[in-house]
Amino acid sequence: MSDQPGPKGLTYAAVMDWLTRFAATVRSVEPELTVLDQKAGDGDFGGNLVTGMDGVRRALDALPAGAGNGERSRRGPDVPLDAAARVFLDDVGGTSGPLFGLLFQELADALGVAADPPGTAALALGTAAGTAAIQRVGEAEVGDKTMVDALVPAARALASCEPTGDPAYALHLAAVAAHRGARSTTDLRARRGRASYTGDHARGVPDPGALTVALLFASAHAELTSLSRLPVS
Repeated sequence: MSDQPGPKGLTYAAVMDWLTRFAATVRSVEPELTVLDQKAGDGDFGGNLVTGMDGVRRALDALPAGAGNGERSRRGPDVPLDAAARVFLDDVGGTSGPLFGLLFQELADALGVAADPPGTAALALGTAAGTAAIQRVGEAEVGDKTMVDALVPAARALASCEPTGDPAYALHLAAVAAHRGARSTTDLRARRGRASYTGDHARGVPDPGALTVALLFASAHAELTSLSRLPVS
């Protein structure tokens, strides 16, 4: 077992806690994300993200005891992720909202069909499927200065883990890889998303969406109060 804090198994309660921590993290770092997006985009990314995660919190609070469809998934870890996906796909504005919705949905689908209990293998499959879906919709590749620059290394990190290994450790490795990928966007010229309209003005600024991917995986272990708290190793 890893000595990393965080979920030791992907239970309903563990995923609820993960998303709750991510919501708190988003609210804490929103000012930093907004400043970055004002330099590289239109400045609404942080606000849209807070709005989305506030909606997710309300959706999680509204889940009834025994939430889910069918006997197996009644308290399955896919249920909170599916609720988050619906919020981001249906209610969150901006270009990134639906993309995060796709990631949540693919994670929910992978955890929902995995053998009990879902673990690292399901995380790897869901992240890979979410990345592929986002690339199909956004037509982005690594190097385009988007969330894909963080998602692809995170997916690779998860795929390299032992499928039956500790998901807490796998999520930590995904967070480190995503953070490294996000930082690699700093000196890139944006070729996709709204930042692409700013030309070279976005150079020197890491992509906020890519940083948020790193925040998502890192929040599996703890609430983060600043971008400086993202793991580097």
